[in-house]
Amino acid sequence: MNKIQTVFIGLILLLIPLSCWSAELTREQIKGLDEQVQDIKKDVLAISAELQTLEEKLLYPSTSQISLFVSTGNEQSYSPDAVQIKIDGKKVMHYIYSFKEIDALRRGGVQRIFTGNILGGNHTLDIRVIGRMGGSKTKRKASYTIKKGIGPKLVEIKLGSGSSAIKIVDQ
Repeated sequence: MNKIQTVFIGLILLLIPLSCWSAELTREQIKGLDEQVQDIKKDVLAISAELQTLEEKLLYPSTSQISLFVSTGNEQSYSPDAVQIKIDGKKVMHYIYSFKEIDALRRGGVQRIFTGNILGGNHTLDIRVIGRMGGSKTKRKASYTIKKGIGPKLVEIKLGSGSSAIKIVDQ
């Protein structure tokens, strides 16, 4: 059980008076308790979202942050099975796709596959993709140089078929 769930359960127990355990509750009391529980749930979810945002800012400051995204656009003939990404020769991500994720990518979805920290300057981005085109298995790899400046770096990796099987959109 995580800390948020523990706090949530503790708050609920504080709201229920001891007399409610032994006495029969009226509909109004139950409705009031239900509304209080729903309000507490909303508060806990808001706090959790805020903590996640603060954690991301602490772990990945904007001066060194890089985020990598994967998309296939509306490419219907290609299905990625797995993606491996290295930055400066160091493996930072290996991801295996489920059928639902492949379907989402085919319908135009974009996946944030990696967020991390790198220093400013030029870096080598190596990408290996195993996928399927039609009925046959394909293996592709590409290497790109990206330049990290001041501020967050966003890089989209577009997977597809044809001559530009792996394309980088550097923002």
